[in-house]
Amino acid sequence: MTAQQPLDAVIVGAGFAGIGSAIQLKQMGFQNLAIVEREDDLGGVWHVNHYPGLAVDLPSPTYSFWFEPNPNWSRMYAPGAEIKQYAEHVADKYDIRRHIRFNSEVDSARWDEDDKLWQVTLASGETLSARFLLTATGFMSQPSTPDIPGISEFAGTIIHTTDWDDSYDPRGRRIAIVGTGATAVQLIPELAETAADLTVYQRTPIHVVPKQDFAIPPVVQRLFERIPLTQRIFRWLTDMQSTLVFLPAVKYRMLRPLATATAKISAAQRFFAIRDRELRRKLAPDYDFGCKRPTYSNEYYQTFTRPHVHLQTTGIERVESDGIVAADGTKTEIDTLVLATGFDLWESNMPAIEIIGREGRNLGKWWRSEGFQAYQGMTVPHFPNYVGVAAGPFANSGLSFFNMIRYQTVHMERLFGELRRRNASSFEVSEDANNRFRERMDVLQRNTLLHLGNCAGSRSYYFGPNGETVLRPCTPREVLAEQSSFPLTDYVFD
Repeated sequence: MTAQQPLDAVIVGAGFAGIGSAIQLKQMGFQNLAIVEREDDLGGVWHVNHYPGLAVDLPSPTYSFWFEPNPNWSRMYAPGAEIKQYAEHVADKYDIRRHIRFNSEVDSARWDEDDKLWQVTLASGETLSARFLLTATGFMSQPSTPDIPGISEFAGTIIHTTDWDDSYDPRGRRIAIVGTGATAVQLIPELAETAADLTVYQRTPIHVVPKQDFAIPPVVQRLFERIPLTQRIFRWLTDMQSTLVFLPAVKYRMLRPLATATAKISAAQRFFAIRDRELRRKLAPDYDFGCKRPTYSNEYYQTFTRPHVHLQTTGIERVESDGIVAADGTKTEIDTLVLATGFDLWESNMPAIEIIGREGRNLGKWWRSEGFQAYQGMTVPHFPNYVGVAAGPFANSGLSFFNMIRYQTVHMERLFGELRRRNASSFEVSEDANNRFRERMDVLQRNTLLHLGNCAGSRSYYFGPNGETVLRPCTPREVLAEQSSFPLTDYVFD
């Protein structure tokens, strides 16, 4: 990494959003970059997460950069290790690794009005000065650890899925797993294979639909490599599949029957997998399909029919040294407690670091007092030369993280291009433009599943503390069109 300061940009996070942002900045001529990463390697969640059964929950062709297709995916839904390898391949091919500072955690970032620079303070005490600040921390960078009474008294092994111990062997163990989200859906069948006893503590059931997974034969991989157009066509098909899952949530008034039909597919899978009517009832969500992110599995429901797998839905009263006491008074003796409790999206991740803008405005405090908001899901008034990449209010437009990065790339190309055309030193979205955008998003939200559907019991991370959402109430096509045509006069250039 070049040490010359001030830097062109500091990028916080070396996951896919950070890697993609660095590639784009370099293509626009900004070479003096620092990517600050708190972990010891790149890949973001695909480096941090390595629990058994980890796999992408979108078709692999869709879960990749549009400019760097991977012809060598082994499966339609690639395992986590392949996603990590893909991140390494992209970083190496585009010469990104040399810009990354590993094991470096950011404490705060402050806009220096006099020098028109961002002063980024690291936990080590070092300060980096940069013209631009990009936070690419993603939605899932801060683990959520439940505050369960007595958990500190547990004498056995405690493992959070974001900090999996690869040396842990579940064979013959008595395991309790807390959580039934997307991670748990992947992990539970894996643990059930060798555990002596497995008890699943469920707070909210999840919609699970069949996973159309299959191995991609080497002959097809060679075809993709030799004739890239064939893979482009295949990706178009997987993109359409992913969009169809998301579309009913956005166009709920029009496409409600499609959402209902998908929920029925999930119900049919439960019916054919589980003959016990009471067990089916406990696993059946009481909220509409799409209120929280659905997931895919062909083994999840069947796992609960195994004699050594148990579902507990009454809640946890307390943890004792040798087990868990449920709210119904029953106690389950265990030697391992697995926390599949996901991530703290709103309180700890929006934003993931302290960011102080113009006139001392604290982004986190401002969001919590005025509501979570970001123009086009990316920029905020009073924060010059700042871009939140793939991790802000109204940023998520569809199920594919990479589609979101693509839309934001279009925005950045136009914004930075105009900055250069004007020979300006800084950009900042105007208060008026931000307010108009937020008001329009609020109006569009009224027609979505999240506001019209039955979502009260979903406990979805889609919803913020005051009902805000990270989801943009537009189709992917609409978002791409808007990022290509938003008025550049919405920004003030200095």
